[in-house]
Amino acid sequence: MPELSDYRELGKRSAAYKAAEFVETGMTVGLGSGSTVYYAVARLGELASEGLKITCVSTSAATTRLALDCGLDLTGLDEITSIDLTIDGADEIDSNLNGIKGGGGALLFEKIVALFSKKNIWIADSSKLVDVLGKFPLPVEVVPFGYKRVFSILELMKLNPVMREKEEAYYLTDSRNFIIDLHAGKISDPEGLDREIKLISGVVETGIFFNIADSAVIADGDAVTILDKH
Repeated sequence: MPELSDYRELGKRSAAYKAAEFVETGMTVGLGSGSTVYYAVARLGELASEGLKITCVSTSAATTRLALDCGLDLTGLDEITSIDLTIDGADEIDSNLNGIKGGGGALLFEKIVALFSKKNIWIADSSKLVDVLGKFPLPVEVVPFGYKRVFSILELMKLNPVMREKEEAYYLTDSRNFIIDLHAGKISDPEGLDREIKLISGVVETGIFFNIADSAVIADGDAVTILDKH
């Protein structure tokens, strides 16, 4: 577990523990991915050991491993009809609760699970709040076949694409796709940019999460604020 003497880590844990309070016995719960979600999964595991009965759907291989280690019951997305609540992190969140996600590479499964959920709660420390999206690189998941063409189009769009790498090779998602990170600057029209990028053949998904989150639990240290969609 990360060292909680770090102020941001304290914020992550505070937000995650608060979000876990919204989970009730009998729920099907979507589990996001990333360092903040780590605390939520660990907390839900503790609550499950105390009698909370939930079924969970994971958004990544890493979250699946963690959930199983914490004793949570998992099911596949195609085995259920809906998800009651999904708890996930975000790399950036604006005042309208739109966000950029995918820094950990799980944006495709995260978005599928989010769109299958009746309610989405994002958890984050206060550093993730921004006035306008775009300071954090925007991930775009693309199929490997013909990725150079997609990259060239993104260059022509002046979105400053960079291939994501890991251990001196191109990063591979759980779906065995590549990720291109866009250093696009301020994103004044996230919905429009998301639509425009997804019109490029070979693009699987973008990390723009527009009009998806219902609430965001934001923590500054141990001080927690809940933001609801306007």
